[in-house]
Amino acid sequence: MSGSALVAALAAVALGASPTHAAPGTPADVTTPNGGAAVAADRVLRVYNNNIENLVVNNSDGSCTRISGPDHLSSILVDDAGRTGTSGVAPPDILIVQQVRGSGQAEAYADQLSAKFGYPAGTYGAIVAWSDPEPWGSTHKCSSQSLGDLKKKQTNGIIWNTRTLSLASGDISKYWSAGWLRPGTAYADGAGCTLYKPPNSDPDSTDFYKWKRTSAIAARFTIKATGTSVFAATMHLPQENRQNACAGDGDRGIANTGIHLGADATSLLNASTIRVVGIDANRTGIAPGTLSGYGMTGYGSKATNGSSKIDYLFVKGSVQPSTIDHTVGGTKSNHLALYGFIAY
Repeated sequence: MSGSALVAALAAVALGASPTHAAPGTPADVTTPNGGAAVAADRVLRVYNNNIENLVVNNSDGSCTRISGPDHLSSILVDDAGRTGTSGVAPPDILIVQQVRGSGQAEAYADQLSAKFGYPAGTYGAIVAWSDPEPWGSTHKCSSQSLGDLKKKQTNGIIWNTRTLSLASGDISKYWSAGWLRPGTAYADGAGCTLYKPPNSDPDSTDFYKWKRTSAIAARFTIKATGTSVFAATMHLPQENRQNACAGDGDRGIANTGIHLGADATSLLNASTIRVVGIDANRTGIAPGTLSGYGMTGYGSKATNGSSKIDYLFVKGSVQPSTIDHTVGGTKSNHLALYGFIAY
């Protein structure tokens, strides 16, 4: 999206205009939602993080199962006691997601979330790192090719509630790239690491665009009722990060985790009171205090992908206690969702 188109789109949000959809193919694409009255009766910001796996679950027998957006949402949204499916489940404010197909799937998922709570389409907005990423890979471990095809386009996004939050055009970061260790390269305590994007990414035709699945994006929102600033970022690190932490050229990342923040994102974070980062890090053993230099603490210690904990939620803010360790066990994805309810 061009700068002028982005400003116009966000102006439509502020004025409560009908949604208009940006042309695909550009980083930081914005879905333009309908404006709405701020609702902050309980002064709690409800935030979730999940790798939704394109809403296609890989089963242990090699088959795959497609999950509807409403079913997935019902499986991750919880009440204050950590229970799904109760009348106490309140509308979320921010959903940090990884592995969506692009703006089309993000918009549809956002509208399904709006419908779940009886709001008009466009009440939830979405930004994605890539509006229409190119496909990569083959079957994606699905015995049904049609389901494997649904996983070929991958990017990351943030969905937000326009009833409670506003977003200005200048408060969306440029995308930034993850780091990786190219196959056959010596790690040398991080010296072999490089940014995972062309010309350093997969050279073959099958996986050439795989790097786009790891493009990160962030935004700085404002709580309408109080003016409180809220930073949110979504990241998905390469599978190679599990064995060799890489964040960029010769860089092992924060606390040797492969995590890093782009320059634009860091500026937005520094100007924010509440801070939230959701990551599929593809790495175990990342400590809750990893982002303490940014004032954030990690929440949830349970395994999120099989027997491994590779998904993380870091928050700067007053997070309510959780009876389920901030980890939603019934998530209809290969990754369990994490959540934090933040008082403000």
